Amino acid sequence: MTDTSAPSPSFALTRPAHVDTAHLVVEDLDRVSGFYRDIIGLTPIEGSASGQVLGVSGVPLLTLSTDRTVARAPRTAAGLFHTAFLVPNRRALGAWLAHAAHAGVRLDGASDHLVSEAIYLSDPEGNGIEIYRDRTPMEWTYLADGTVQMATDRLDLQALYDSAPKGAWGGMEDGTAIGHIHLQVGNIPEADSFYRDVLGLKIMARYPGASFFATGGYHHHVAANIWNSRGAGTRSTGMTGLANYTLKFNDPAELKRALASLERLEIAATRSAGGWSLKDPWGIGLTLSA
Repeated sequence: MTDTSAPSPSFALTRPAHVDTAHLVVEDLDRVSGFYRDIIGLTPIEGSASGQVLGVSGVPLLTLSTDRTVARAPRTAAGLFHTAFLVPNRRALGAWLAHAAHAGVRLDGASDHLVSEAIYLSDPEGNGIEIYRDRTPMEWTYLADGTVQMATDRLDLQALYDSAPKGAWGGMEDGTAIGHIHLQVGNIPEADSFYRDVLGLKIMARYPGASFFATGGYHHHVAANIWNSRGAGTRSTGMTGLANYTLKFNDPAELKRALASLERLEIAATRSAGGWSLKDPWGIGLTLSA
């Protein structure tokens, strides 16, 4: 008998490329991993004294690691703005909100972006987190140039809380994934040149001081802003925050095109079992995988 219980993958994950995993360097591994487990609702998959991998239903999403030389990154450094965990539906978003409210979690904000509904918070070391659900692409408004209409409107948290299923919360639902990664960078034209012109992502929206990049008509798989980090240079070795994230390519032709662009521009990429590893213009690690 065919098992039909598994949720269909989110639209974000069916595009030619999407964000697969993220890796954060932290100072206090126990405290931060406990937060992602108990508050965000991820499940430990494997771990050691210096690192832990967490995910949902056995699928790795987030790696945390530490060592004695780690130094806290300044707020103005290039790196992570937030890791965005995409839940499968509005019910799951409401369930997480109810859990967070009962746990006394302080939220940083909440917005209706037209394409999605999003809740923002930070982990114990200040790494930004977004928990969000997408509306269906049929509900999005695409403009004549192929970009998508987005906004930052108020999200009615009380209504979302009231819609939550009653009963014990069991962690993140099956199908939860990293829907996008939002970066702090030094300047937007250079981000456009790298993510659009080198890697081949399309600019789907612009805000003042920010660009939103995606493949396959998604609203954004990667975003970059200068709101805290205008003029930031290359990240220092051993800095806390985002060490690396993975762009997984569902379309081999798109991966081949990106690799050819890297070679043509003489941007170093190292082949490993996990894919091709490189750094963006600010020293943020990036792996292209198939």
